[in-house]
Amino acid sequence: MTPPLQRILCVEDEPDIQAVARMALELVGGFEVRICSSGDAALRELQVWRPDMVLLDVMMPGMDGPSTLKALRALPGLAQLPVGFMTAKVQPGEVAQYKAMGALDVIAKPFDPMTLPDQLRSLWERHHA
Repeated sequence: MTPPLQRILCVEDEPDIQAVARMALELVGGFEVRICSSGDAALRELQVWRPDMVLLDVMMPGMDGPSTLKALRALPGLAQLPVGFMTAKVQPGEVAQYKAMGALDVIAKPFDPMTLPDQLRSLWERHHA
């Protein structure tokens, strides 16, 4: 039996997208959510709070999503933490590249706030299948 998805760390530099993602995940999905504005902040947060899944923006200033994923995988106990990317760059080759890096899948931006929680639950179920 798959454990329920409850805690999500959303890493996104754009305040408007942060707000929409938080509302979608907390109010629609019923998840416990923490938001980080950068890859560096996410790596610090992961030292003190363990989410069930990370939703990671691809394009951010400083440490981008792929760099953050690589650094996250090097942290003790996080090599298998489920990560999904969020990006507007969803050409098949790009999606394949992100999956090859270890992402479960890619959620296209702009995303539908009403379906985002179900998209993450679907990724969670596939991860545990």
